[in-house]
Amino acid sequence: MTSKDLFSLAGRTAIITGGSRGLGREMALAFAAHGANVVIASRKKENCEVVAEEVRALGVRALAVGYHAASWDDAGRLADEAIAEFGRVDILVNNAGMSPLYSSLVDVTEDLYDKVLGVNLKGPFRLSTLLGTHMTTPDADGVIHGGAIINVSSTSSQRPSPNEVIYGAAKAAINTLTIGLARTYGPHVRVNCIVPGPFLTDISKAWDMEQFNARAKTAYAMQRGGQPHEIVGAALYLASDASSYTTGMLLNVDGGPR
Repeated sequence: MTSKDLFSLAGRTAIITGGSRGLGREMALAFAAHGANVVIASRKKENCEVVAEEVRALGVRALAVGYHAASWDDAGRLADEAIAEFGRVDILVNNAGMSPLYSSLVDVTEDLYDKVLGVNLKGPFRLSTLLGTHMTTPDADGVIHGGAIINVSSTSSQRPSPNEVIYGAAKAAINTLTIGLARTYGPHVRVNCIVPGPFLTDISKAWDMEQFNARAKTAYAMQRGGQPHEIVGAALYLASDASSYTTGMLLNVDGGPR
């Protein structure tokens, strides 16, 4: 295979949760540019439809689905809608996440705790098990098509700040889930995890950028935050045949700690 063939996603279908903005949108457009049909799933279907139109403009098919990542039932509905539309799903990216602020750990409510664990862990678990089973089930001709699952974690899973303790714990569980799923669904499904550092998506608009840029000079080898498009290389690698012998791995894309 040529290097171009290795990264081709032609004829494949990808689901990207949290796909209507930020890193999810960048991955959706990159996958589409490499030939994949894309299902964009997020809380607000109208926002998903905007990205779906961008995907269709690249010459492939797209489906927008309203999806609440903490809902067990929504995971089943999303999987069913995608399979009904495209016949099968080859790639799943569990990108949806949330990290709400809190005044102190002792003031965290049970509701907030459950929401953070639900979106960041329960949803990816349920969707991965449904689609991992789908990817390893023989079709009518007895063929197992396999596929790739990409979880999106965070460097908070490795070194959480005081404001990210619950989120970091949930993402640490995603790291462990990645390894367990890789062993469960191999050899037909590869399961890997991207571990991003700080990316300058729309979420960063709430940051004190002067303070962040000053800290980045000493905290990161690259001395800056990542641009959203800089997640694409890792995502394409893990989604495509370029990573055919890579599974159960955590890939940090974090500017390199200093």
